[in-house]
Amino acid sequence: MTLFYQSTRDVNNKVTASQAILQGLATDGGLFTPLEFPKVDLNFDQLKDASYQEVAKLVLGAFLDDFTEEELDYCISHAYDEKFDTKAIAPLVKLGNQYNLELFHGSTIAFKDMALSILPYLLTTSAKKQGVDNKIVILTATSGDTGKAAMAGFADVPGTEIIVFYPKDGVSKIQELQMTTQEGENTHVIAIDGNFDDAQTNVKAMFNDADLRERLLAQKTQFSSANSMNIGRLVPQIVYYVYAYAQLVKTNQITAGDKVNFTVPTGNFGNILAAYYASQIGLPVGKLICASNENNVLTDFFTTKTYDKKRPFKVTTSPSMDILVSSNLERLIFHLVGNDAEETKALMTALATDGQYTLDLVKPEIFELFAAGFATEAETEAEIKRVYEEDCYIEDPHTAVASSVYQRYREQTKDTRPTVIASTASPYKFPRVAVKAVSNQDSGDDFKAVAELHDLSKVAIPKAVANLDTAPIRHTKVVASQDMQAAVEAYLGL
Repeated sequence: MTLFYQSTRDVNNKVTASQAILQGLATDGGLFTPLEFPKVDLNFDQLKDASYQEVAKLVLGAFLDDFTEEELDYCISHAYDEKFDTKAIAPLVKLGNQYNLELFHGSTIAFKDMALSILPYLLTTSAKKQGVDNKIVILTATSGDTGKAAMAGFADVPGTEIIVFYPKDGVSKIQELQMTTQEGENTHVIAIDGNFDDAQTNVKAMFNDADLRERLLAQKTQFSSANSMNIGRLVPQIVYYVYAYAQLVKTNQITAGDKVNFTVPTGNFGNILAAYYASQIGLPVGKLICASNENNVLTDFFTTKTYDKKRPFKVTTSPSMDILVSSNLERLIFHLVGNDAEETKALMTALATDGQYTLDLVKPEIFELFAAGFATEAETEAEIKRVYEEDCYIEDPHTAVASSVYQRYREQTKDTRPTVIASTASPYKFPRVAVKAVSNQDSGDDFKAVAELHDLSKVAIPKAVANLDTAPIRHTKVVASQDMQAAVEAYLGL
């Protein structure tokens, strides 16, 4: 039986996996979401010895069930290869009372590589399956990592263009340089005078603009998305939660069937939603701990059932979490209200018009799976230092947010289940923050901090950073947020 994905806002808008990947976002403004979850044989006596690629095939084969085995093999083998600096792809490291799942061993040293390495292959395969020969324009907003990882995946892929918007003053220097030095004739990077929410709101508006869509189609061109709003970005993220659990079984840290907690630094909600989807195909999950920085809108939501974006936007040392409108939460809302598209649409309309919504009746078996907390800037810095002093290991600020939130959760709840922290970026992406936390000295320069971080951590400087300071800047365009569509139309000759 084919697995269908429905828009969160229209009960009649149902598509197959490849159709959902190709469209990216639903034209009604909703997100394509599974109505039911596939049956997956998670036999950890076997999976404990499986490679990352083999786990990926099991999970992706279940969710992307209109892909053939040969198509999946092609996508997986081309995605999870020597681009990663370890054969494990996502190694698990024990630190004190937690396990850090290192998701930053890909070419851009952030967890977005885990899905964006495979998305170009899933997308081009989907286009062939659907008989589409239009040019595919990847249009995406980034809070720092998605943009670079998407461009690295799509650079010079035939039949595609990629346009990335990022907040000019809302990313680290390393993140910005990774984007502005990106090669590829089909890559375009635009900074905006605004924050990530501004960028994401305007990108979604372009997807939902019927006139723009018609003008694109007249030129045999169509949009798709590389954000986790695209189900082709989200489903590959399920894989590493299953893989992490298998590694805990393999090393005798747990027995197959034992429940495990996952703590995830959370901005746009895609990463932790993937963990929820893993639980729905049978992964034994105790709690999903949603960790936020001082932009703690999600912490308040899980405490009060009210989502209220009407608050100051804070620029923090964990910029990929500087988000007040978490787009992927819409998928969880859809499930919380019993897959009710009409109710979900009403709630999202209230968020757009009133800046908030409140849930009344929710499915407790879903809502109670989540816990939530946030870490202040001071707590994040203190956690980086604590982990370094106790384990000679340096976390990036996003991972430190999750680590700090978990330590407080453990202390308050006395829940001592084995807990995996989603370690979402290398500290080399945020070297000044990491070095200052450990040494109490601000290097004043990102590349001086890279050398200092190497001295402190004894971890090799990744290729993604090693020559970044001398790479030529290729992308310099800056626009006001209200001029984003004009910039897109100019690039595409509309």
